Amino acid sequence: MDKLRIGKSIVVFMLILVVIIIPVIKNQSDKSEVVVSPSSKEFVFKEIKPNEEMEKQLIENNAGLEEQINKVLKDARLEGTTTSISIRNAADGKILYTNLGDTRVHPASLMKLLTGAAALETLGLEHAFKTELYTDGKIKNGELQGNLYIKGLGDPTLTKDDLILFATELKEKGIHSIAGNLFGDDTWYDDDRLSQDLNWSDEPYYSGAQVSALTLSPNDDFDAGTVIVDVYPAAKSGEAGSIRMVPENSYIKIVNKTKTVAKNGTSYIKAERVHGSNTVIVSGTVPLGLKQNRSWASVWEPTNYTLNVFKHVLDEQGIEFTDVTQIGTGKVPSGASLLATNQSIPLKEILTPFMKLSNNGHGEVLVKEIGRVIGDKGSWDKGLEVMNKTLADIGMDMNTILLRDGSGMSHKTLVTANEVTNLLFIAQTKPWYDDFVNSLPVAGIEERFVGGTLRYRMNGTAAEGKVKAKTGTLNGVSSLAGYAETKDGETLIFSAIINNHLDDTAYGLLDELAVIIANYQRD
Repeated sequence: MDKLRIGKSIVVFMLILVVIIIPVIKNQSDKSEVVVSPSSKEFVFKEIKPNEEMEKQLIENNAGLEEQINKVLKDARLEGTTTSISIRNAADGKILYTNLGDTRVHPASLMKLLTGAAALETLGLEHAFKTELYTDGKIKNGELQGNLYIKGLGDPTLTKDDLILFATELKEKGIHSIAGNLFGDDTWYDDDRLSQDLNWSDEPYYSGAQVSALTLSPNDDFDAGTVIVDVYPAAKSGEAGSIRMVPENSYIKIVNKTKTVAKNGTSYIKAERVHGSNTVIVSGTVPLGLKQNRSWASVWEPTNYTLNVFKHVLDEQGIEFTDVTQIGTGKVPSGASLLATNQSIPLKEILTPFMKLSNNGHGEVLVKEIGRVIGDKGSWDKGLEVMNKTLADIGMDMNTILLRDGSGMSHKTLVTANEVTNLLFIAQTKPWYDDFVNSLPVAGIEERFVGGTLRYRMNGTAAEGKVKAKTGTLNGVSSLAGYAETKDGETLIFSAIINNHLDDTAYGLLDELAVIIANYQRD
């Protein structure tokens, strides 16, 4: 390890961070009126900016890179933890600093860096997912005489709007009624819905949504296999709030235990699906005057959920089923006729919500898609096998890494900080690098699809707009890895992973490290 020193003329700002947790604001124009419940959607950690006097007190002169980082490592919040750090020169890959850089640790959502790189390398930037509509019958006098099949090929971005387009295409073909059944074909992937290490306690929430080749997202965040639960205050305090689901459906049963409180009361809603069912218990308080409180919940069996919403769409669009209709799963039979096709946005665009919003479902879908397209089997086992080989082929040392899922939710996945920075170094040589790096959250930039999970972190520091990095958070795990532009205009690659911490504010130390790197200057 090289020891680099910063001369006397260098000033580095060190931040004492006061940490609060704030809810994610889904619509920035409504941020004063719409509250997003922390029960089932991403948290963003917000740092209150220090005042100028505080910053002056924190200036450190004559301190080298290693000395400053080692001081951070002495923070009491890191006692009893394993903190792995790796910093490389982006130009030549040379390691500038390392602390336990070859020690295996749990990465949390840094795992998405590996999944994203493997997907780009195998599937390509332009790879898109399809959803297809088939029939085994004929159209006669405006009636489809036969069954209607919707076949999913893994699209995590399919929304109700796409289903409406399907209904429109049916009407354009002269179909106004269907004498048959509605089936969903999800055989593009296997029928394992959850990754092997997902905790049962995570399964009711959006972050642990089930994976199916035929699934549906409630909005353009593309949280596939989930439903949005909006709670509105009643006219009077003490009454239950009103609840609306997005998309509207008859698949989910809502149990309303909410209560409207005074205008200055607390807005806190929890939407929790009962395990093994589609009953969602919505509880908590919503104050008078609030526009809405928004939560997400996962659904049980996304294929049937998609079918239920599609049936509602067909009804809304005036396409009726003339007989008692069976709705369920079924494989498209040989010889069926293709009626319509929907294609997703390309992978290079899916990367944005995947990385910036840390979308777990995308990580797991990509593993299965890699397995299906490259290994001819849409399973976690085959996908992880292909990923392992792909990452080894591009130059990672996979002998020191254990892959267990695509999102980082597993507490068994193991990486090293040195191999994470190695991947980020290798990525620079790839034709997909620009899209890859631009998909990473940008420190301190509050526009949601730019700053992502870093939009309220490192604001007003040397790192603002200069650090592009993936965040990671699990119980006891905080991580941050990416690229930082220094004061010299040089790019450094870094990875910092804390395991086994008991203080949830420990992530602030990762931000301190990023600020140190952004302030770095050569002697």
